[in-house]
Amino acid sequence: MPDFDELTAFDDVMETGSLTRSAQALGVAKSTLSRRISQLETHLGQPLLRRQANRLIPTEAGLLFHDYCRDMLALATRSREALNELSESISGRISLEVHGALARCWLAPIIDAFLARHPDVELSLHAREVAPQVPDSHRLHVWLGPVPPSELKAEPLGHLTRGLYAHPDYLARHGVPPHPQALAPHAWIDLLGHSRRGLTLHHAEQGSVHVRPPRSRLSVDLTLLHVDAIARGRGIGLLPHWLAEQREAHHPGELVPCLPDWQAAPLPVTLLSAYGHQPRRVATLLEVLRQAVPEAWHAPTPAN
Repeated sequence: MPDFDELTAFDDVMETGSLTRSAQALGVAKSTLSRRISQLETHLGQPLLRRQANRLIPTEAGLLFHDYCRDMLALATRSREALNELSESISGRISLEVHGALARCWLAPIIDAFLARHPDVELSLHAREVAPQVPDSHRLHVWLGPVPPSELKAEPLGHLTRGLYAHPDYLARHGVPPHPQALAPHAWIDLLGHSRRGLTLHHAEQGSVHVRPPRSRLSVDLTLLHVDAIARGRGIGLLPHWLAEQREAHHPGELVPCLPDWQAAPLPVTLLSAYGHQPRRVATLLEVLRQAVPEAWHAPTPAN
C-alpha cells in the first residue's frame, strides 16, 4: 500500500516533470524523491514515469494512476481538516437570517444561550420578511411561510396554525362576527396585502369558506407591527396561534380569538441552508435550532 509521501512525490513530479524542481518545492533531497517514486512503482508493480530528454513524462499507467492519486491526497487533506476542526473550539462568524415573526419571541433566548456556550463565535442576526435566494455556507435562514424556489436546502421544522384575533375592547364596541361571511363591516388589519385576493377559512364540521375581508385601512409589512395593531384594538387580523399566545404571555388580555372554530391554512417553518459540507460552527447552530423547535409547531393541522 503506497504511503502519502510517495503519493505526494509522484503528484508533484507529474506537475513539474522534473525531480530537481519537485525536490526543491517539497524540501527534500533529489535522491529521497527518486526513491519514493521507485517505491511507489514497486508497490504498484508498474512503471509510472519515463525519462524523455531532460523531462520525466508519465507512462500510460502513470496517467491512469494520477487521477486516483489526486483523489487520495484530497481525501487525506479533507480528513485532516475535519479532525483538526473537531479538536478545536467552535469559532468564527455566522450569519443567521430569521423571519421577523420568530426573531424576538423564539430565537432571541436561543441565540443568547448559543453565544454563552461558544464565546469565540461571532453571530450576525438579521430579521427579514423576504425569503432568501442565494446559498452561502456561512449563512442560515429560518423562514415562515411557503418557500419560493431557490438553490437552498429546505428542512421542515414544523408549522404554525392560524386564526382570527382582535382586542377585547374592539369586539365589545363592534360586536363578535358569528360567521366569516360577517366580517364585511369590521375593520381589517392586513399584513403585506396577503388577504387582498381573499381568505379561506376551515371549520371541522362546516367545511371551508372563502371570504374577501373588507379593504384594510391599515396595511403593515412587518409581522410585529401587525400584532401590535391588532393588540391596540385597530381591528381584526389573521395571526399564528403560537405567536398570539407568546404575546398574551407577556401582555395578558390584549388578544382574544375571534371565530375560534375557523382556521386558516397553517404556515410552514423551514430551515434553509447551503448544500454540501458545513463549517462546524454552522453545523452546531443548525442542530441547536432543530432541538429548539417548540412542541406547538408539531401540533396536528386541521383537515382540508
